[in-house]
Amino acid sequence: MKPARPRPPKRLPLSLRRAPVAWQRQRPTWREARPALIADALKRAQARPTGNWYVVGATRDLRPDRPLARTVAGREVVLWRDAEGRLVAGPGACPHLGAPLRDSPVHCGTLVCHWHGLALDGTPFAGWEPWPAHDDGVLLWARLDAAGGEDPTNRPEVPRRPAAADALTAVYTGVGVCEPDDVVANRLDAWHGAWFHPYSFVDLTVVRAPGPGDDDSLTVDVSFKVAGRLVVPVRAVFTAPGPRTVVMRITEGEGRGSVVETHATPLGPDSLGRPRTAVVEAVVASSGRPGFAAARRAAPLLRPLMRAAAARLWRDDLAYAERRWALRSSGRLPG
Repeated sequence: MKPARPRPPKRLPLSLRRAPVAWQRQRPTWREARPALIADALKRAQARPTGNWYVVGATRDLRPDRPLARTVAGREVVLWRDAEGRLVAGPGACPHLGAPLRDSPVHCGTLVCHWHGLALDGTPFAGWEPWPAHDDGVLLWARLDAAGGEDPTNRPEVPRRPAAADALTAVYTGVGVCEPDDVVANRLDAWHGAWFHPYSFVDLTVVRAPGPGDDDSLTVDVSFKVAGRLVVPVRAVFTAPGPRTVVMRITEGEGRGSVVETHATPLGPDSLGRPRTAVVEAVVASSGRPGFAAARRAAPLLRPLMRAAAARLWRDDLAYAERRWALRSSGRLPG
């Protein structure tokens, strides 16, 4: 496939589609979305190291008076900030009698068990040992060496993002009955965008497919729908820096440099023994336009709208991932 040619910059971000194509008449993409191509890209992503780091949640979701808790890879994890404001992570069960620390309050940086008052300040105590933790300013990470089984690293490999001071951020979290591989496979299938999400995307063309080598990326020209015939055309590049992460970066058009990070965190089985995976998706948007400063000031109003837009997309994409897992686990997955 020929290398993607850069498009000249546009003065205005909006474009008016002259002759919209009906959904059923758009160009089919099933021949290009080859199962083997997606499977090979997924396999290469699975081979990349993680250092045993898992995304647990959003930085903004961690309150000063309550811990943030989640089950990750079948292990209860609890996070809070100590008296110095440092992020602490560790087992979510009290070492005394196993109380769920997720329900316990934080007082002056100390997590106090609500069963018998055992206090944890983030240092080892009574058999409770902290785990490495990292706050990148948007997402919270915990290192679970027993779950990851890899050579550990001091910090997670955080994708390159716009500077936080110049960006508008929002984090969506959803849960599906599937495994992280199914979420990553969904994101590596960019060809489904305009067919499966016609309310958001039109005029999608994959101009470069992933392949082995130094540049294992997928490049897409696509237009985001705004209203009626108004669209915002961009060029986006997808990469999978690890087995549980896919990053979409806008390289041309409005919001150049903005990223959407999709992290798939395994939770553990449900009551029926089926795997559950949390999708933690961070949107880090930036723009050089003067009006973007006003958008950042309106962040408290815009974040719920950004999360709602992500939720609408993931309502469909989690159904895709869940269907893929159901077929794969029964040996009926095509390709």
